[in-house]
Amino acid sequence: MIALLAVACVSAGVWILSLPPPAALRLTSIMPARSGAASERASGPRLIDRMLHLRAVLSGGRRDLAARRAAIVELCDGIAAELAAGRPPGAALSAAAEGQSLPRLESVMDAARSGDDVAACLERAAETPGCEGLRLLAGCWRIGVDRGGMLARVIDGLAAALRDEQEHREEVALQLAGPRATARLLAGLPLLGLLMAVALGARPFAFLFGTIPGALCLGFGVALDILGLWWTKRLATAAEELR
Repeated sequence: MIALLAVACVSAGVWILSLPPPAALRLTSIMPARSGAASERASGPRLIDRMLHLRAVLSGGRRDLAARRAAIVELCDGIAAELAAGRPPGAALSAAAEGQSLPRLESVMDAARSGDDVAACLERAAETPGCEGLRLLAGCWRIGVDRGGMLARVIDGLAAALRDEQEHREEVALQLAGPRATARLLAGLPLLGLLMAVALGARPFAFLFGTIPGALCLGFGVALDILGLWWTKRLATAAEELR
């Protein structure tokens, strides 16, 4: 029985180590979107942005931020297209914002319809995490609102810059997927070692939970494990921040 448990623990460890890296899985999932990058400008960038938006909303967590950034790119594309078609800035913003789910966007649309300070509303909406691009849109709006043609070109350039920034974020997240998975795996190895010790007939849990030195070792080990995960997350987060 003990031998079977030991074999099972070793097999589980080998299976975990033999899994494909998360970076490879993530690369496989985004390859269809990447393969269409060359024809994105010809077919219109909104399709890829909407796909990224939907995938981010369904995934939650960090993907919510990516969804908002993709929606802002789509919003800028829509405003630029409406302005190029000859619509006034307020009407162009209202038309492009229809159907968007960005936070505080309703107040921006109301300001555009009533002729209030749209740039100020955009700056307030930019305070929501993931909506930082609206602050740049507010700056473009404040500078070029009196020049429809120039504003269209400026916002179109802003959409391209935000799209490049989002692609850079995805590339960084792809590169960090492997280190993140390795950190999680290393954090779980002590538990696997304890299970293997139990399978071999040792009594590690009796030592850890039944003696003072064991309790000290357990507390110190758990603290180091949590500290390692926190430090890895902090390094990854710092690497994802655009300089």
